[in-house]
Amino acid sequence: MTQAPPADVDVTVDLVRRLLAEQHPDLAELPVSVAAHGWDNVVLRLGTDLAVRAPRRTEAARLVEHELRALPVLAPRLPVPTPVAVRAGHPSHALGYPWVWAVVPWTDGTLVADLPRSARRPLARPLADVLVALHTPAPADAPRNTVRGVALATRDTAVRERLVRLAAPGGYLATSGLDVTHELEAVWDAGLAAPHHTGPALWLHGDLHAANLLATSAAPHGLAAVVDWGDVTSGDPATDLAVAWLVLDGPGRAAFRSRLHETGHPCADDDAAAARARAWALTMATSMAEHAAPGTSYHALATGALAEICELAPPPTAR
Repeated sequence: MTQAPPADVDVTVDLVRRLLAEQHPDLAELPVSVAAHGWDNVVLRLGTDLAVRAPRRTEAARLVEHELRALPVLAPRLPVPTPVAVRAGHPSHALGYPWVWAVVPWTDGTLVADLPRSARRPLARPLADVLVALHTPAPADAPRNTVRGVALATRDTAVRERLVRLAAPGGYLATSGLDVTHELEAVWDAGLAAPHHTGPALWLHGDLHAANLLATSAAPHGLAAVVDWGDVTSGDPATDLAVAWLVLDGPGRAAFRSRLHETGHPCADDDAAAARARAWALTMATSMAEHAAPGTSYHALATGALAEICELAPPPTAR
């Protein structure tokens, strides 16, 4: 899906079978197939009801550890399914696999990234409900993440340098048909100028975009699951409120904001939080833009999100 960095360990069906045989032999005879090669992890379907999440590079290893710690605490309070591990795997020196891995439930559904934005509008209210349930004060020992939930000023240099690269001749903004460098700079400046989050550090998903959401007609609210909790952390809830631009269109954002207000989210009527959230959407969308290969779903996600951030009509291929 993206121009992912090279793997430090090649996570294959054979390796996972051997890990299962070594540590969870009762699962070792189930069918195994690769479901997705992500930026950080490989996801393999295990039988019909399970999946294996295995880090593929050193930088990602701690993310599975964070999921194993946080999701058993958070999942019971959330109104949609989350992939709480049913088994934990440990490093195997014998097999040359150095990290923690996990067996999680498999959830059927349609990747929200594959839906046009207009079709995502019914998800606005359930997404708000997820954040109302999630955004509660986190303990001091919540997983730490240096690039999520933090003050936007700590991301300033990285984001401005990324915007320069994307705006360069032949760069993403030129080739995608989005000549919006000045608009994006204005959004970023507004986020930086907004007052900081001064409340308690709240629990955060940290990476709430359309490729980490599943939709289904079987659920009354349409949202089947919120997945990939590797960036789970605590801090400024505006990080997760970026979902309004990363996933939704204008009418969807209006429904999302309305539901936050109805349910008493602490940032429901906070203009400063909205400015920070829009800037957080910019950080995530420009990161996708920089790393996504043309023609991939992540490239389309980035294009659609950047158009929404600038309140433009997205190009026809954008989601």
